[in-house]
Amino acid sequence: MGVLSCRGPPVVSQTVLPWCFPKAMGGDLEGKMDSKRISKRVVDSAHPDKAEYTIWDDALTGFGLRVRPSGAKSYVIVYRAGAGRKAPVRKVTLGAGGKLTPDVARGLAEKALGSVAHGKDPAADRAQDREGLLVKELIEAFLADHATLKLKTTTAKRYRHLLRHWVAPELGSTKADSLSRTAIAKLHARMRRHAVSANRMLAAVSSMYGFAQRRGLVPEGFNPASRIEKYSEQRRERFLTTKELARIGDALREAETKGIPWEVDETQPNAKHIPKKDRRTVFGLLPTAALRLLLFSGCRLREILDLKWEFVDIERGILLLPDSKTGRRTVMLNAPALAVLASLPKIGPYVVPADDPKRPRHDLKRVWSAVSRRAGLSGVRLHDLRHTYASFGAGGGLGLPIIGKLLGHSQPATTARYAHLDNDPLRRASETIAGQIATAMGDAPKGKSAEVVQWRR
Repeated sequence: MGVLSCRGPPVVSQTVLPWCFPKAMGGDLEGKMDSKRISKRVVDSAHPDKAEYTIWDDALTGFGLRVRPSGAKSYVIVYRAGAGRKAPVRKVTLGAGGKLTPDVARGLAEKALGSVAHGKDPAADRAQDREGLLVKELIEAFLADHATLKLKTTTAKRYRHLLRHWVAPELGSTKADSLSRTAIAKLHARMRRHAVSANRMLAAVSSMYGFAQRRGLVPEGFNPASRIEKYSEQRRERFLTTKELARIGDALREAETKGIPWEVDETQPNAKHIPKKDRRTVFGLLPTAALRLLLFSGCRLREILDLKWEFVDIERGILLLPDSKTGRRTVMLNAPALAVLASLPKIGPYVVPADDPKRPRHDLKRVWSAVSRRAGLSGVRLHDLRHTYASFGAGGGLGLPIIGKLLGHSQPATTARYAHLDNDPLRRASETIAGQIATAMGDAPKGKSAEVVQWRR
């Protein structure tokens, strides 16, 4: 391997032959050229010029930083694909300057240039990968190599459903690098009755094409899901009242003892064969305990169902969750939550195990459906138990920052949805203003300024 240069950039080759970098390979002969070790300072200080130019690394032959007139910066490598003077010159883009650090780019360059020394052609390999790659093939590669390995389990599951159920049937036979923004926009429009899913579909496709760019499967900057306007989403809020919570408590006690009665549609043909007695379902201690923990802790559903005993610190009264939706999280346990945990038997690694003690329980849909129906509730989701926990905290004047920490929110904007419940400061301000107005009008009791009185229930 040698370094070849003649007014142009150095090129990695298998043989040492004189060579001049042709203008067709990027026009570097017409623009300014420089040679220095590429570092973060060099990348940040590289400013666009009238013509595209490349700063070549003086420590790694064939590795450079390309700067375009638009200001876009990207790391590149240049090499000869084969031996001899007539071997074609290849240029491969490694990634954008804003997405890769110089050290990461250098590592990619060393790996690629090392493969050149062993007779490989990275540019041809990428072209072969791009040629004929269909959207449905890209979907499977994305799910196998990225979503399953690097995303949260729930996110990977959602992306898998959206891409296989919506995108693949409609657009799977299209070439991945030819998929148009118009095609994605039309699919988004056809999903308008499922506005939330339509928006999540855009996110899934965008993430998939980000993966494809990093792998060199599509051109850099190509993403057909970008700049498509999403549907507006109305956040659904449901907070349980004190009376509703009392009914839930009764239903939970009934579910774990004598059982919740179930009704039979007597008009059905097989109804007469159903026994008249014992029409009750006993759910037992574990699923009802999971529902209580959701209410007492404000945790997300999977945080409770995937909870292992090793994450429970009874002595300090905390849960140490290694991998929640927002990363590592500590949950403060209160007396009711600790009492629930103390009542549970340890029959496996999970606090709420499935029928197989070595596996976590899959969901609580059946038990929650029975409990909520018995409590006379309709349209109440399991996630609304978390909203209820937050609403009691906000209504009690605990403050949104504290509520956010209890819920494990990473962004204050997420907790802001409960701001309208944090009305204690607003109520005091309203009482002060109205009291002064009433005093000025003479409507306040004589000899006294207006004061807050307790409302008679």
